[in-house]
Amino acid sequence: MKKSQLIMIWFLPLIVIGGLFIPVLGYLVVAMMVFFLVLSVFKGRFWCWNLCPRGAFLDIALSAISRNRPAPKIFAKQWFRWLIFAAFISFLIYRIISVGGNFIAIGSVFVGVCLLTTLIAIALGIATKHRSWCTICPMGTLQQKIGTITRSSQKDANRY
Repeated sequence: MKKSQLIMIWFLPLIVIGGLFIPVLGYLVVAMMVFFLVLSVFKGRFWCWNLCPRGAFLDIALSAISRNRPAPKIFAKQWFRWLIFAAFISFLIYRIISVGGNFIAIGSVFVGVCLLTTLIAIALGIATKHRSWCTICPMGTLQQKIGTITRSSQKDANRY
């Protein structure tokens, strides 16, 4: 267990429980998404394994009760990960549009999505390895792609 995980784990209950009562806490999700996407330019999926509050929760709380079975093989397929990403983003955009620009309601959308994906992560983590969700996490998929593009661009620039 990393020291950073002991700090970050508290953001998960703050958002998924506190956000039910104070919906603007959902904007912490937005802030984290922006931060880790910028970070991924330099560090790839560093966020996932070191700073993600859900990942910290899965490591600290769920690893003890996980069945520790392999994740479904389809989780490793790029097309499946991008399908999950597209579904996630589509649902997120649909929900944001459906609340009609209401600031509080948009915060609530992010709380709801965080809660939903956490429940999925818990179910997967108990049935399989505790971090199975991380394999298909939409934001992890995007971070990995950004990190790969950045490293590829840096290699190309170094050739000349």
